[in-house]
Amino acid sequence: MNTKYSDLINQTYYFPQEEFKLSKDNLQFHNIDLMKLVEQYGTPLKFTYLPQISENINKAKTWFRNAMEKNKYEAKYYYCYCTKSSHFEYIMNEAFKNNIHIETSSAFDVNIVENLLENGKINKSTYVICNGFKRDEYINNIARLINNGHKNTIPIIDNYEELDLLQGEIKGKFKIGIRIAAEEEPKFEFYTSRLGIGYKNIVSFYKKQIQENDKLELKMLHFFINTGINDTSYYWNELVKCIKVYIALKKECPTLDGLNIGGGFPIKNSLAFEYDYQYMIDEIINQIKIACDEAEVDVPNIFTEFGSFTVGESGGAIYQILYQKQQNDREKWNMIDSSFITTLPDTWAINKRFIMLAINRWNDTYERVLLGGLTCDSDDYYNSEQNMNAIYLPKYNKEKPLYIGFFNTGAYQETIGGYGGLHHCLIPQPKHILIDRDENGILATEVFSEQQTSDDVLKILGYKKKM
Repeated sequence: MNTKYSDLINQTYYFPQEEFKLSKDNLQFHNIDLMKLVEQYGTPLKFTYLPQISENINKAKTWFRNAMEKNKYEAKYYYCYCTKSSHFEYIMNEAFKNNIHIETSSAFDVNIVENLLENGKINKSTYVICNGFKRDEYINNIARLINNGHKNTIPIIDNYEELDLLQGEIKGKFKIGIRIAAEEEPKFEFYTSRLGIGYKNIVSFYKKQIQENDKLELKMLHFFINTGINDTSYYWNELVKCIKVYIALKKECPTLDGLNIGGGFPIKNSLAFEYDYQYMIDEIINQIKIACDEAEVDVPNIFTEFGSFTVGESGGAIYQILYQKQQNDREKWNMIDSSFITTLPDTWAINKRFIMLAINRWNDTYERVLLGGLTCDSDDYYNSEQNMNAIYLPKYNKEKPLYIGFFNTGAYQETIGGYGGLHHCLIPQPKHILIDRDENGILATEVFSEQQTSDDVLKILGYKKKM
C-alpha cells in the first residue's frame, strides 16, 4: 500500500521538481541539505538563498528579450526592483549584480538609494522610480537626489498637489511620470485605486499643468493593478485602457517614451503551481505593439517593478514539531516551535499560503493534522495548502523529531512582522541565515541575525537601559 509521506507527494504532484528533490529520507531545496542546516543552526530558522534572486531577474530579462525580438518591438526593457518587498542590504547587493533599476515607495527608500550610490552598487544611469503618496520628507529626499545630480530619478505623480511640491524643492528641469488610477476588480470594496490619477483626467492634467511648463519633462506613464499580471479578462481589459491612454498622451507629449506596467508576477505557492510567464509577456508586448502601430506612434520603453517575483522564491522557514495535541476524535494539532503570526504574518493577515513540506521522515506513514503556533492567540494556526483543504505530514512520533519547511517566503514577511522589534506574545524572532554559492557551486552559509533574546525584548520595552 502507498502509505508513506513520499507516496502521498508523488501521487499528488509531479515530483521531484526544479528546486525540490529527495536525498534518501530528507528534502533538499536547490541541492541544499536542509537537515544539515537544522543540525548546524537549530530551529526555528529562517534562511535566504541568494542565488535565486539573480536567477529570477535574469529569467524575466530573457522572457522580455524573447518577446521583443519575436514581435519586432523596437524599444528597451528596464527591470526595476520594488524595494518594499524586502529592503535588506543583502537583498540589494545580490539584486544589483544584474544591471537593474530601482522603485521606491517612501522617504527612507531614498536614503537606501543614496547608500547604494555611495557604495557603487548603482550609478548615475540607474533609474530611480519614486512611487507612492508623497509628503514633505519624501518630497525633500527626492529633491535632494535630483539636485545632487541623479537625473534618472523619476517621481511618479500620484496626486495633483505633488507637482507644486516637487517644483518648490527641485532646482532646474526634471523628469516625471504619471500614475494611472486603475479600476479595481468587481469583488473589491471600492471601484478605483486610491493611487494615481483617473484615466479620463490624465491628458487634461498634462495639458493644463505640464505641457507649457519648461521645468517638467514627462517621460513615463505608470500602470499597476492590485491583483497583478494574470491571464484574466479583467487584466487584459485594464491593460487595453492603459495603452489607449498612453497613445492619447504620446500624441500630445513627444517626450513621453516609457510605459511602466508595474509588477505582480505570481510566484510558486504550491507544487501544483502553473503559470506561463513567456506567454503573458509575449501577449503584453504584442498588444502594445499592435495598438501603437495602428495609432502610428512609437512603441514605449517598457519598465517593470517586480518585488515578490525578485525575492519571494529565495526565502524559507524551518520549524520543529514540538508536540501533538489530540483535541477531539478528528483533530490533531502539531505545535511548531515558533509563531505563524510572528514569522509568517501573511498566513494570518491575508490567509496567504506558501509551499509547505516535511524536511525529514519522508519514508514514514502520514496523517492529517492542523499546525498551531506558540502564541495564546486562536488565530495562530495554518490549516490547509493552496490546492488542498488539509495538511498531511509524517505521523508524529516523540522519539523521531519531525521538521517542516515553508518555502518561497522571501517577500514582505520580515518587514510586516516587524524585524528586530516586538512580536505578538513576545515570541522571539528566529535566527536568520544567508546561503550563497560560489562560482564553483560550493555552498557557504552565514548568520545574518541571531534569535532574539529576552534582553533584546526588555530593552525595547524600556525595562533595561539601551547601551
